[in-house]
Amino acid sequence: MSTENELFSAVDALLEQAAQDDLPAPVERKRLREAAGLSQAQIAKALDARREAVGNWETGRTEPRPPKRAAYARLLEGLAQRFPAPAADAPAAAPAPVVPTATVPALTTAPAPPAVPPSRPKVASSTTRPSTSSRRPGAKKAVAKKTAAAVDPRFENGPLAVVDADQDGQVSAYCVGGLVLDVPARTIPALVDWTLAEARLGQARLHRNGRDADPILVLTPAALERYGLPAVLSDQERRHGRLADSHKVVKQIGKAGFQLTQRGFGPWARVYREPEGFKRRCVQLCILPWNALDAREWDRKDAPILPTMHPADLARYLGLYAERVMTPRGTTATTGLELMTALRPPTRAEKDEATGEFKRAFNDDALTALYDVVECEVPDEHPILKGKFARHHLRTPAEMLMEEPYDWCRPLTDDECMNQFLVALDINMSFAAAANGLTVGLNGPTHLKNNPKFDASLPGSWLVDLSHVDLSRVEINGRTVDGDRLPSPFTPKGDRPTGPAWYATPTVQYATELGFDVTPIEAHVRTRTGRYLDGWYKRLRDAYVATMADLGVTTDMGGSEFLDAMARSKQADPTMALLATAIKATAKGGIGKLRQRSRGQVPYYEEYPALKRETWRPDIRAAVLANQRVGLHRKLMKTAAAADLYPVAIGTDAIVYPSPGPSPLDVLPHTDEGKPVPGGFRLGVSPGMVKHQGTQTVLWAEEQFEERGGVFNIANLIKNDPTAGEGE
Repeated sequence: MSTENELFSAVDALLEQAAQDDLPAPVERKRLREAAGLSQAQIAKALDARREAVGNWETGRTEPRPPKRAAYARLLEGLAQRFPAPAADAPAAAPAPVVPTATVPALTTAPAPPAVPPSRPKVASSTTRPSTSSRRPGAKKAVAKKTAAAVDPRFENGPLAVVDADQDGQVSAYCVGGLVLDVPARTIPALVDWTLAEARLGQARLHRNGRDADPILVLTPAALERYGLPAVLSDQERRHGRLADSHKVVKQIGKAGFQLTQRGFGPWARVYREPEGFKRRCVQLCILPWNALDAREWDRKDAPILPTMHPADLARYLGLYAERVMTPRGTTATTGLELMTALRPPTRAEKDEATGEFKRAFNDDALTALYDVVECEVPDEHPILKGKFARHHLRTPAEMLMEEPYDWCRPLTDDECMNQFLVALDINMSFAAAANGLTVGLNGPTHLKNNPKFDASLPGSWLVDLSHVDLSRVEINGRTVDGDRLPSPFTPKGDRPTGPAWYATPTVQYATELGFDVTPIEAHVRTRTGRYLDGWYKRLRDAYVATMADLGVTTDMGGSEFLDAMARSKQADPTMALLATAIKATAKGGIGKLRQRSRGQVPYYEEYPALKRETWRPDIRAAVLANQRVGLHRKLMKTAAAADLYPVAIGTDAIVYPSPGPSPLDVLPHTDEGKPVPGGFRLGVSPGMVKHQGTQTVLWAEEQFEERGGVFNIANLIKNDPTAGEGE
């Protein structure tokens, strides 16, 4: 007779066999997993399967087999109970009840204003207004087509609002999509309370282990006057970067039970209450008249338009930035750095199997802790260098890692002077492109002594003598390149090294790629590595490409079509043009923030706030800049080999070539089939491709050399657009 366990095993086998046909469709499997916020790796771990297998189950390529099939069916059944599929023809919700104006602040809609309207429209008013759950006309129909997970009801009004006041004192909040909210608050604390309770502003996290973005209120000059804030900060307040603690508004904030961060009430003020459990209660104020949106990053330097921009246009501008990049956190550089941690959160919640409680755990693919720094990698004012050198000592390449972009210029040869023009090419988002696919260190340094063997898989700094590398005659694809007319890839100034110097891993790797032996003297490397910046690059790339497409420049364009579209884009939508500039500044500034220097607010060799960040990683910045410089040199070599074409100046990511005509099409080499030379420069809008920066005559360049004595770089002067900065 069978035992009880044998009978149970037989029943389980029948149940497992019955589960063979109980699996939902592949599309539904994926929907259930995403609705639960689970990853394919988590499901694979629970089922003792490979992640690739789970992906194949969700696409229908393969089906799970016993015994995993029964367990997978049980998982999907449980998820289906928690996250039922949205009904295809769900009945329309009952209309919102009419609520008296005195009890609930109203949401009213206003038509989208023109780009520069003559006056600001007032918010419509009536004796009865819809409740705050109402949306702008036509929005319900659009939302009904999406799944419930597509629109987070907590943030249905967007990530931010521009707060403005009219002549009658009525305060309005302009949100994305033309939505306008009536603001009943009469003080800053009441405004923050209203934002937390009624406004439904904010942005969902970019990573499941991250946190939601706090709502942002952008205050216009009229709003400052309405809430009793000064139009400009005094000289002393400007030096401290904050409103005086004795100001009545700061006192109101304290009396209402709110707190300010250590930065105080400045251009980017954070006002918050203590969290309720895991829920943050914080609102960030962006005070436009106090230069919160610096014209060098967010506006046009020569002719700023933000001060006169209509609040609805400003909400569109910043709202698109938040949608495509993230909610602004301050400067574009600060936002670029915050984007890194938003996409790669350092910690996650992990359940303790022994106690059943959740505890903090660290993510292996993120920057999670402060580590010891290396003397050669830090800037001159770092505390670790105190007492190491004389006060005004200039560190040599053997004492300091000097990985910087190119700043190189040379005289034109007689043959080059026979050309009429100098054409400057600019690399799109050069630093972001250099970060793509780059392996960087995620942990602290390991010191390698006594002539270690170079290992390209270990990011870090290597003390190497590359003075023996002679690039005067190098063969590329069977053709000899005149290296004397090219800058050295090992120094920012393009000079040949004269002895041992510190280099980042990409620079030393390039020397080995060119066929030269390298013998490191010592090194500081990182043993835990990862492609930390990949997601960061992809989000900025997608944001830039989408914005340029709005300006009429798409990725499928090439040659003259692309150049014509770029020329037309300068007269297109000014708001989208500002957005493209802000995205580029975010990429450049985010990399720079990895080695933020002291701003002079503390004594020399003393700690400054940036050093307390896990993301203060000068070694990662050096790796990106080294990769950008050697990647540029690689293209210079291939272009020279293909067309005997050599640059005369390079400024960060701008390359100047002598040309018989004024267009990039006159200078960039092509194959016999009319395609760009493989490995060379290509015209296009994607990061890493080039666009036209400007054109000047050779005669103009010779005049500049005579007037300035040769101590300058013509690459920084050849610009058709005077608002363009040096590099991106």
